[in-house]
Amino acid sequence: MDPLCDRLQLLTRRHFLQQCPLGLGAVALASLLERDAPAAPQTENPLVPKRPHFPARAKRVIYLHLTGSPPNLDLFDYKPELVKLTGQPCPDEFLKGKRFAFTSGTPKLLGTPRQFAQYGPGGIWMSDAIPHLHDVADELCVIHSMNTDQFNHAPAELLMYTGSPRSGRPSLGAWVTYGLGSENENLPGFVVLISSGVQPNGGRNSFGSGFLPSVFQGVQCRSQGDPVLYVSDPKGMDRDARRLSLDALRDLNEIQAHELGHPETRTRIAQYELAFRMQVSVPEVMDISRESPQTLEAYGAAPGASSFANNCLLARRLAENGVRYVQLFDWGWDFHGTNPGEDIRDGLTKKCGTMDKPVAALIRDLKQRGMLDETLIIWGGEFGRTPFREGRTAGGNILGRDHYPDCYTMWLAGGGAKRGFSYGETDELGFSVTADKVHVHDLQATILHLLGFDHQRLTFRFQGRDYRLTDVHGDVVRELLA
Repeated sequence: MDPLCDRLQLLTRRHFLQQCPLGLGAVALASLLERDAPAAPQTENPLVPKRPHFPARAKRVIYLHLTGSPPNLDLFDYKPELVKLTGQPCPDEFLKGKRFAFTSGTPKLLGTPRQFAQYGPGGIWMSDAIPHLHDVADELCVIHSMNTDQFNHAPAELLMYTGSPRSGRPSLGAWVTYGLGSENENLPGFVVLISSGVQPNGGRNSFGSGFLPSVFQGVQCRSQGDPVLYVSDPKGMDRDARRLSLDALRDLNEIQAHELGHPETRTRIAQYELAFRMQVSVPEVMDISRESPQTLEAYGAAPGASSFANNCLLARRLAENGVRYVQLFDWGWDFHGTNPGEDIRDGLTKKCGTMDKPVAALIRDLKQRGMLDETLIIWGGEFGRTPFREGRTAGGNILGRDHYPDCYTMWLAGGGAKRGFSYGETDELGFSVTADKVHVHDLQATILHLLGFDHQRLTFRFQGRDYRLTDVHGDVVRELLA
């Protein structure tokens, strides 16, 4: 068929009236509707600071995610009875009806080889793998009774951050910046820092905006090279020329925003302007060489390097400069025991050596600067680890654990959480929660509450329904609140 005939078949009467000579149909329709037309949409910055539903305990969040999930039974959840039964077959009642990622048959129980003691006024149990955190135990609010629905990494991580195990929902950081905006117009409201060279298991969905306007997605920054990819001017373009080009783009976008009223157009205007301002502000904030030698030593940070220690220091600098939500992802916490680096003895000691010191330094630094009370620190993985040896490595000399969703440990610090406090209990072997279960949705509701939000009211309408981070679940765990 002739291409012109093809095109004519697709045209509707509305298309014809719009596109005929002089656009008479469009002119007539505009004249008829002019008096009822709504005001032109405003191209205001969608990241302007906003008020939460009620007075907040926390103004900002620093989330430390240990990708792969650390072995809770070797760090925080001490089980002396499990130690006594090490090497014994796992009782059937603990396995019946359950699926595991890499274990089948009857596995052998595995008590921790680590040494435990109680620290701080609250007597928080902690192992010898995290000696620096011993010194800040009185700032931690440890949750032993976390529970999730997922036992594989990507779905569990997505559930933790988006409220759904499937891609497409906004992340926690996006919800927070959507609800609160940003306190610094020259920096993103939501910044992501990734160490150990690997993206999170959920990919960019773990810090994406889903169906929220894309201005609320996490901006990934790097501690080596350009802090933000593609934000620098191309060769041959100076700052004045960049300003002129952005002015032209802004004018064109404002015309489209006036005609169509699409929210993503206003997002584009805001993002272009933010990127222009970031060219000056981000390199300055990301330059940790401005810190004192004492501060660098406290974190174990090194200017020019790419490390979790550097990212913890950068998190403090970003929070100090008004960034609302800082997300750190650190790869390498999947302790199956498939190689010496995944052994819960020496391997865990080495991996914790990259995390323990900078996290303790971050807590002390924020407290010394008077920021800890208004900064909520969250620490943890996407699920826990089994009380028995991982099936594939059970016959070897390397000790590892499989994925385990039924109970695991996370902790909060600052931002209105109780200090030096342990919450929830698991059974004597670490298989199930026996008191005060905290589901992922409960933790999400509690985080939003500390930021001043009723999680049932922080919603966004999409495809005909109001969505929220906690889906249709979740209760605030008020026992965790100071």
